[in-house]
Amino acid sequence: MPRASTPVSLGGLFRALADSTRLRLLNLIAGREICVCYFVGILRMSQPKISRHLAYLRRAGLVSARREGKWMHYRLEVPADPAAAAILRGTLEHLQQSPEMQRDRARLDSACCAVEKFVALRRAPQPAVIAPHEIEPARAPRTP
Repeated sequence: MPRASTPVSLGGLFRALADSTRLRLLNLIAGREICVCYFVGILRMSQPKISRHLAYLRRAGLVSARREGKWMHYRLEVPADPAAAAILRGTLEHLQQSPEMQRDRARLDSACCAVEKFVALRRAPQPAVIAPHEIEPARAPRTP
């Protein structure tokens, strides 16, 4: 999992985690990079609403984005602060126990593996899987 280059404040982290939609997004992003088009179908929410929550997570330093053609891909960023990273990891582990989060992940796995859904999404790129060993906190940037 990539490491955040911008510092994450604990207040900002808790505010970002205080919304059920953002928790659902983090649950889906954990462990893989995902095109925004998958969120719309899985969460059954409008694209503008999802984009607004993803922008909030980006400002909080928990998510990064990259563009591939017309598609935006999002991935989790682990905070450099060890305490913030531990809170995020603990939250993600807790989310794995939630039936709603499990259903979301099952829908994502189904959408990512179903050829007809891939074609229906106008050939949206498949999500990239992130190796578990990449899930560790970033080191604080060195000061010159």
